[in-house]
Amino acid sequence: MTMYTVLPVEQILAGAIQPAAASYREVNVQGMLMQVEPLEGGDARVVRLLQCPLDKYLDPAFAPGAIIRYDG
Repeated sequence: MTMYTVLPVEQILAGAIQPAAASYREVNVQGMLMQVEPLEGGDARVVRLLQCPLDKYLDPAFAPGAIIRYDG
């Protein structure tokens, strides 16, 4: 894709780049290795699945952005 604009690249891509991965953790939940972002109250937001059965990639409960219970 080509985009012609007078705006600086930093302004166009603002918010599109993920924050630093320092707050992410790799955890094993229900036998699946996933990267999560810990939230308050023992919950976590799924960032991505790293190692799991193929059918779990289609499960909306583990889709990126889903909130799961995390005790870590």
